[in-house]
Amino acid sequence: MIQFKLNGQTVKSNVANNTSLLNVLANDLQVNGTKYGCGKAQCGACLVLVDGNPVKSCVSPVSSVAGRSVTTLAGLKEGDKPSRLQQAFIDEQAAQCGYCTSGMIIQAQALLDRNPKPTDSDVRAALDGNLCRCGAHNRIVRAVLRAAKEA
Repeated sequence: MIQFKLNGQTVKSNVANNTSLLNVLANDLQVNGTKYGCGKAQCGACLVLVDGNPVKSCVSPVSSVAGRSVTTLAGLKEGDKPSRLQQAFIDEQAAQCGYCTSGMIIQAQALLDRNPKPTDSDVRAALDGNLCRCGAHNRIVRAVLRAAKEA
């Protein structure tokens, strides 16, 4: 039995220790904002925050989060409203297909948590490991900078 906090709530999963965190989130806990992209930790679609640090959940065994705090896209909400960063993505129309968006927002949140006033270069460097096939990168960068400015 693996126990951890998910978006502030204690959850338990009775799966093999080497089951990926992504599979536990999607299949056992029905948390579907985190996406399966490549399955090889190369695209960033599966990012979650573990104790505030971005982690690629597709290759992270659920045992690695035992006793820790996991935050998904849904956990960033402020009450019933999107977080400032999520709202900036909406305002800047920073998602086309939306598949990469969860991972982009998670990575951007980690950046803003450690650097509340990033430069354009800081944002681009932080998001370098997140792939977007739609080509929305410029709007994504604008959204992150907008959220930083509105803080």
